[in-house]
Amino acid sequence: MDKPLKLLLGFDYGTRQIGVAVGQPITGQARELCVLKAQNGVPDWGRVENLIKEWQPDALVVGLPLNMDGTPSEMSTRAEKFARRLNGRFNLPVHTHDERLTTFAAKGERLTQGQRDGYRDHPVDALAAALLLEGWLAAQADTTAPQPPKEIS
Repeated sequence: MDKPLKLLLGFDYGTRQIGVAVGQPITGQARELCVLKAQNGVPDWGRVENLIKEWQPDALVVGLPLNMDGTPSEMSTRAEKFARRLNGRFNLPVHTHDERLTTFAAKGERLTQGQRDGYRDHPVDALAAALLLEGWLAAQADTTAPQPPKEIS
């Protein structure tokens, strides 16, 4: 039997920046942690290792940037490669989750908080990571929740 997940790290993969968030299944909530700089999609693996040592997550979730029609994109292929590297380096379960529109939603949330521009100075990647992690947690809760009995006619 799998041990229950208590803490997860979520990653909003990008070629220049990777947003990181932390979340827990008990509340189904996540919060932004930081933004890692990346060069052509490759982060400073030492910083990733430090985050994993500090937070000791039970699993990792990587956002999968699919096209709007649900088909894979070049970026989703790169995100999957990043997910495989996380698994290989840290020997933790890594899940992917459809992250369509999380960056758009994160920018909208920043606007409601009064941030009109300046995404370069205040990137939304970590907030997008929190949103995709909450989406993954909600999807898991939906599959594990008891289902009402089906009516048989």
